[in-house]
Amino acid sequence: MKLLALVLSATALLPAAESDAVALAANIRAKHMPFGTVLDPIFASPTSDQITGYTRCGDSALWTGTYLAGEAFRYKVTGSPESLDNVRAALAGLKSLTDVTGDNRLARCIVLANSPYAPGIASEEAKNTVHQAPPYIWLDNTSRDQVVGAFFGLGVAYDLVEVSDVRATVSDLTNRLLGFISNHQWSPNDDISNTFLLRPEELRMLLAVNNRANPTRPVGAPFLFGTGLAVAVDVASLSSYFKFNLDYDSFFHLYRLQNTTENLNVYKVLRAFTATHQNAFFNLVDRSITGPDATRDAETRSLLDQWLLRPRRDLQLIPANRLTFCGTESCDPVPVPLRPPTDYLWQRDPFQLTGGGSGVIESAGIDYTLPYWMARYYGVIAGTITIQSAAAAENSLTADSIASAFGAFNNNQVTVTDKNGITRSATVFYASATQINFAVPPNTALGQATIQIGTQTAQANIQQYAPTIFTTNGQGTGQAAAIAVNAGGTQVAIPIDLSKGPVYVSLYGTGIRHRTNLTDVIVRINGVSVPVLYAGPAPGFEGLDQINIQLPSSLAGSREVIVSVGLSNPVTLNIL
Repeated sequence: MKLLALVLSATALLPAAESDAVALAANIRAKHMPFGTVLDPIFASPTSDQITGYTRCGDSALWTGTYLAGEAFRYKVTGSPESLDNVRAALAGLKSLTDVTGDNRLARCIVLANSPYAPGIASEEAKNTVHQAPPYIWLDNTSRDQVVGAFFGLGVAYDLVEVSDVRATVSDLTNRLLGFISNHQWSPNDDISNTFLLRPEELRMLLAVNNRANPTRPVGAPFLFGTGLAVAVDVASLSSYFKFNLDYDSFFHLYRLQNTTENLNVYKVLRAFTATHQNAFFNLVDRSITGPDATRDAETRSLLDQWLLRPRRDLQLIPANRLTFCGTESCDPVPVPLRPPTDYLWQRDPFQLTGGGSGVIESAGIDYTLPYWMARYYGVIAGTITIQSAAAAENSLTADSIASAFGAFNNNQVTVTDKNGITRSATVFYASATQINFAVPPNTALGQATIQIGTQTAQANIQQYAPTIFTTNGQGTGQAAAIAVNAGGTQVAIPIDLSKGPVYVSLYGTGIRHRTNLTDVIVRINGVSVPVLYAGPAPGFEGLDQINIQLPSSLAGSREVIVSVGLSNPVTLNIL
């Protein structure tokens, strides 16, 4: 029966933080990817929306990979088509950075040579060597940072976006990029001073991601020393603070894909040094490695809330008088809204007091979108979910009824805890990233119940009798999901012809079976009550109910009639 496939589609308002993340991603596509990879626009003035140039091209590969990771987490959490499109766009950008060089090395950035923005970018990035590759120019002198950022995103996309073309692209890019590196002194630009052999934790991450995406084409590498040496140097000081961001990029994948005692012990050294730095991204990598921690996770939520108070453009900031100074830096991490504007907040020294520019450069916001969607994925931030009848947008449910949950899910395990504190598992009929249909367990007590799906919860009102009727469009409106038969039990076509004798209709719904008496079930057609012959469980499907009525012969010629069951959603029947 097609009733088994009925699912209700609904559009809900996004909670504030989610709407911010979605809006930032849309803005990145609209203003920050003029050539397919992430750049930051320069505006004519702090209050102007006129873009006059682009900057930060030298780190475009790094931030495109980071953007890819954030949208991959978003896709896993929500399944939204927009996030999948963003994943594909970021992959196309990384592919263009690989294709344009001609030898599978990763370019820092790619720009259309005839763009009015090209001269300014080329001038700003002259130190990185600008190559001609008509119709593009591209930046060379690629650092390890760019490769680490790209592989961070590629590894996340491969495992969280289980879509064939996405996985094929990731497999191709990781193999090509690592192929160049392995044949050029383990360096991203054939410069021995820039070799990954000096950063074994980064090299191990590249190998782990490639070998995960290319199990039939694994790559190995020589290692001059253990993973811990470079990290031990890192934690000796706060200088070049971005190194810690790269460390966390690396250990995120190392723990997932190569969980050795050595890697975990070195990570603990890194974490011990940075745990108090009030860094949302670092906290979420720690969440992925060490599991839930109430204090850390609460801090993460607060840091993300504070991020939304930051200026989007590079306005000059003056240190607040309430901060305690230790030389040229703050003694404690600066509150997030007061930290100097930058490209990616979490790679900057949290004790830094000054910075910013003239207010004309807009940061992409990847430092919000990535940790936000990671927080959603790991349950640090609970998404908003809506519970209703599966038949119609009615909030009341009953025991043994079919319900729908709408939200963003990465877990389809549903439990219902009734007002007596008894928790029962619910049968799940259908699950996607944004909708789950389930049966409220038998014997759920009347009153307020808590529905839990993964780490998310919502409240529902459990009643004795709460009828809703399924419809053929799955929306709870329009044509009833019904079967009509004649006196001999033979199914008749719809529109229903009443000229050939009595016709009986079975209306299918949910929340009906626990009515106290049959007389409690009041069915009206065009406002007139009709006798109810049966109201209870429909055979063959958990939670599905049916109501049997005989259509009055006086309805002949009515064309479309309105049917209601008590206060349920009104539906229609077509009658000749």
